[in-house]
Amino acid sequence: MFKTTQIVTTPSVEGLLRLWVRRYIPDLSSLSISPEILIASLTETVSPEGRAQTVARLKNNLLDINSQMAWLQTKSLHNYIPNVLDFNEAKHITDSALTVYKVLLDFYQKQAYSTTALITTLSRTSLNLEDIFIAEFGISAIKELAYTLEPTLIAFQEQHMACKDWCTLGFMTTQLKFTNKLILNQITPIEKILLSPYINFIEEQVAIPWQRVCVASAKHDVGSPVFTLVEQMLPIAEDIAHTVYHKLVELFPNHCSRSGLLSTPTVAQSSIRDLNMFQAYLWLCVLEESLIPVEQELVGLCVMVMEKLEVKWKILQQWNQILMDEIIYRVNPEYKEILLPYIEGMIQAFDR
Repeated sequence: MFKTTQIVTTPSVEGLLRLWVRRYIPDLSSLSISPEILIASLTETVSPEGRAQTVARLKNNLLDINSQMAWLQTKSLHNYIPNVLDFNEAKHITDSALTVYKVLLDFYQKQAYSTTALITTLSRTSLNLEDIFIAEFGISAIKELAYTLEPTLIAFQEQHMACKDWCTLGFMTTQLKFTNKLILNQITPIEKILLSPYINFIEEQVAIPWQRVCVASAKHDVGSPVFTLVEQMLPIAEDIAHTVYHKLVELFPNHCSRSGLLSTPTVAQSSIRDLNMFQAYLWLCVLEESLIPVEQELVGLCVMVMEKLEVKWKILQQWNQILMDEIIYRVNPEYKEILLPYIEGMIQAFDR
């Protein structure tokens, strides 16, 4: 569940914020255009006029349709909870989702000037897309975006919690996932480069406590063993998630939940996101020096979602064990003693 978190400014927090930002660097591998055309397209798209056109098109023509379609897909996926939502509840949740995206698009439009200024100073031969990304979505931007979205995301979450069955909370990330996919499928490749960090941020922000991980590092000095452990592991969290996911597909090739086979694209995306979530909770526990976030939040969330999706608890335990094994395998030997109590605590927390 999404929780209010106040970002403090310390060297350790700033260090992890930089790593958090890098999670959202867009994938440019699909672009096969020359640097000259790319910089011309970027200059046009990131300009105030270009952003205004993107935002107006999404607001006027896409968001209402996308959010409603996403809701229908979400409701269909979760039809194992019959009669949980009536028409008015569905409309309120859809309206809340629309508000989230409208706030996000307003923020995107206001980001025009820093990025435009950087692009105009770059020569055609020295285009550095990472510099452009950091200007667009750097530490100050992610802080501001987190604060800007916080009231809206809390209201969205409260709208779900107000429904007759609190299991409908599981709809939130699913609806965002579907809406994000529909939006990204209907914008240009250049717009996708610029908008994908914002879109991916929304989906992770409601499910993965990366922001809380960054804040929890405030009690540790840069260079301390605990901080260094987390600092070294966060950049490889995505790689660990993908590695564990492929191991799970090999181990359970025929396992089918209500969402489908593990190997299906939508389940793959959700599984990788959830493997990142488990890692974030582990590092939150390490930094807070307490297993309470796992015991009181993560386990309860899994009980709510997995049983409704007809995922056997034994499979979840193996999922967790494989993930913990992969993490401990990747940790430098000098930090294993610090980590082992939390690894063991994670495993014991799911021993039901």
